[in-house]
Amino acid sequence: MQTRLYSTIAMLGAAPETRGSIAAVVESYRAHGLFTRWPVQYIATNCDGTLAQKALLAAKAVRDFGILLGEKRRVVVHVHAASGAGFWREAAFMGAALVAGSPVILHLHGNGFDRSIRWALERAAVVCVPCEASRVWVKSVARRADVLVAPPPVAITVPEVARPNLVLFLGHLEAEKGIYDLLEAVAKVRAAVPDLRLVCAGDGDRIGVAHYAERLGIADAVKFTGWVGPSGKRALLEHAAVFALPAYDAALPVSLIEAMSAGVPIVASPVGGIAEVVADGASGFLVAPGDKGALERSLRRLLIDRALAARMGAAARETARARYAPERALPVLEKLYESLGVGALMQRTPRVQPVALRKAA
Repeated sequence: MQTRLYSTIAMLGAAPETRGSIAAVVESYRAHGLFTRWPVQYIATNCDGTLAQKALLAAKAVRDFGILLGEKRRVVVHVHAASGAGFWREAAFMGAALVAGSPVILHLHGNGFDRSIRWALERAAVVCVPCEASRVWVKSVARRADVLVAPPPVAITVPEVARPNLVLFLGHLEAEKGIYDLLEAVAKVRAAVPDLRLVCAGDGDRIGVAHYAERLGIADAVKFTGWVGPSGKRALLEHAAVFALPAYDAALPVSLIEAMSAGVPIVASPVGGIAEVVADGASGFLVAPGDKGALERSLRRLLIDRALAARMGAAARETARARYAPERALPVLEKLYESLGVGALMQRTPRVQPVALRKAA
């Protein structure tokens, strides 16, 4: 039996309702009992808001983290980090933890990391990533890093409403995510599906995307919601006929897994970890980045052949259930805590055999 070496898990990441996958994943941890089964003390290090609000939260995080390290001493530090300037903020907390002698779980979210983070990858006790593609990248940068694929837990939903001809895009509004390609495809599909609507949920270049929709003559068919929180996202997924993400680069977007869990068929690019979970022709269609013709054909087929869409949506939900349902995903993380010598507060989720992240048959 593993000796209990550590009494506390200090988890650092985004504040609730902050934009991005970290807040969504942490909220899922909380909602499905991780914080009640394990001695987790969560410290929010960043948030949306004004510069003053962000600075105040960061100062509070530094204070609380310092107090925790000083009082508890036997602490495992679980740091959630995204790419960009924010990574170095989290890296500072990681550095303080290493100086204090605490083992660090470095949990990477999204893509866009570069080789400059090698030192962090090599010094972490374990690097957690969402998919096999990310694991391969980490090992290419830091060969000696101990890397664990920790699937994000996503609840399975079974909406009972009829789905209109609505294509949903959830993500940052930028060319790299394929939004302009999607607009062109929607403009062509609309000739066969006149009541087609595209809902763009996310922040980014809303003005540029809106102007392009006007040029294509589909401004009346495109709706912008801005960033949506968990409840707004659920409502959109309940009514979406297709989830589209023809991205040029991605890791494994949580929004894509959420769409699958809601029974929405997928049209996406086989980049990052997407091809690991979307089986082409079974749970959705995979189209090469920039292949607007294939994107148009895939959307048209799913919107016109609703029986096919229903079958693919059901397959998508079953894939999500098998790999990302909380009772499947959380034991991977809980087993990691146990292996590092953290004592559970109560019996953890019943152990299940982790499901390999491979294409569904």
